[in-house]
Amino acid sequence: MRTALRTAIATALVAGVAITAPALAAGAAFAADGPVAVSAPGAKPADTGAKPADNAPATGTGKTADTKGQDTGKDGVFVRNQILPNGATARIVKLGDTHYRAEILKEGQRVGTLEADGHPVAGNDDGTFLVLFETGLTSTWQGNYLPGARPGVYELADGTRVELTLKYGGYDLRTVEKSGEGRVLVHLNGTRKVGVLGKAVLVVEPDGGFAAYINGSTRQAAPKLVETPDTTPAPAPKPTPGPVVTLGECTVQQDIPSVFALLTVTLTNDLEKGPKAVLKDEAGKPIVTLDRDHAADLGQGLTIKGANTTTPQLGQRTQGGDTPYAWTAFPKLPKGCEKDAATPTPAPSTTTPAPAGNTGTTVNNGGQTSVVPKGGVAAGAELAAEGDSTALIAAGAGAASLAAAGLGFVVLRRRSAGARG
Repeated sequence: MRTALRTAIATALVAGVAITAPALAAGAAFAADGPVAVSAPGAKPADTGAKPADNAPATGTGKTADTKGQDTGKDGVFVRNQILPNGATARIVKLGDTHYRAEILKEGQRVGTLEADGHPVAGNDDGTFLVLFETGLTSTWQGNYLPGARPGVYELADGTRVELTLKYGGYDLRTVEKSGEGRVLVHLNGTRKVGVLGKAVLVVEPDGGFAAYINGSTRQAAPKLVETPDTTPAPAPKPTPGPVVTLGECTVQQDIPSVFALLTVTLTNDLEKGPKAVLKDEAGKPIVTLDRDHAADLGQGLTIKGANTTTPQLGQRTQGGDTPYAWTAFPKLPKGCEKDAATPTPAPSTTTPAPAGNTGTTVNNGGQTSVVPKGGVAAGAELAAEGDSTALIAAGAGAASLAAAGLGFVVLRRRSAGARG
C-alpha cells in the first residue's frame, strides 16, 4: 500500500478530477480506523449507528485532527482537518450552507482540492478515496475499487446490488429492480461522480471503474460482478398469417409470409375461378401470380397443389433441385361452398361403342341397325343403313381395323332407299 501522495502532482482536484496517478487495483489493502462521524462546529455529532437515507451525508473512516472552528475571512470558515488513510490531510472549509471545500495537504503543501457546491464530489489518489458532501461530512477509505468495470449487475459488500449500464457513450449506475429499469444513482458526463444507496457510498470513474464503501460496516470489498447483460440480439418476431377476409359468397382471401424476407403472398380461394396466389414485394407490388391455369413458377419457387379442388395448397421454397416445399393451405371456403370446383364429368354417350374387331353389327345415333359384313371390305364399298341413316365409307380393307388404328373416315348422309332413283 502506498503511504504518500506523489509529490509531482501539483494541480488541484476540482469537482471529481483525479488528484494522483492511476488507482490501485481491486483488492488493495483497506485501512479501516472504524467509522468516525464528523460535523461542522456547533453541530450535534452524527449517529453512526443509524442508517443514512439515500443521498444523505455519509460518515467517514478517517481521523478528525481538529474540530475547532476558525474564521479564515473571505476564504471561508475553517471546520476541521481530516486525516486520510494514506497519511495526507484534508483541510475542510465552509464556504456556504451547501458549499464546502477540502484542501488536500501533504507535508504542508497543497496538492489537490475538492469543492462540494450543492452536490458531493470525490477524489481518488492511487486507490485512496475521499468523498466530500455538500453538508461538510466526508467518507474516506482505501481500496474497495474495481477498475475498468464493464456493464452488468454488481454486488456490494453488504449484499446490495447495483447495475452499471453504458448508453450513448456514458455510464449510468442504477438500482436493481425486479421489473423495469432501476433508478439512476450516478450519471457520468465525463467526470468522476458520487452516488449513495442506503449505507453505501459509491464512486464511479469515467472509464466505468467504481469503488464502494459501506458506512458503519466492518465488512468491506470491491464491487463484484454477478450478472452480465445478454448481448444476444432478440430473434425477430416470426411473421404470422393475416386474417381471412371474405370477398364474396364463396370467395376468401388471406395474406401469408413468403419464404423470402420482407415478401408476402396473397392467397385467394374462389369456388368458381379456383385458387390464386400473388407474390408481392415489401411495398405490396405484385411480382408473380399463380392460378388454376398457371399453377407453378419454378423461378420463384412457387407451386399450387390441388388447383382443381376446393382445398388447394401453396408450396414455397427458396432453392430448386430436391429442396422440399413448405406447404400452406389456402383459406377455407365458407360453409356451403364445399362443392368440388373440378371440371364436370361429361354426360354419358347415347352411342354404344362397337366391339373390337369386325363383328358385323353396330348401332347408330338414330337407334337403327346397320349390318357390317364379316371379313375384309373392298375399297370404296358402301355400307347403307336402313332408312335415312349414316353410312361409313372406308378406304382400304378392314374398316373396323382402320378405325381402331385411328385412321380417318368420312361420314356421308345418304338418302333412304325409297328416295333413290
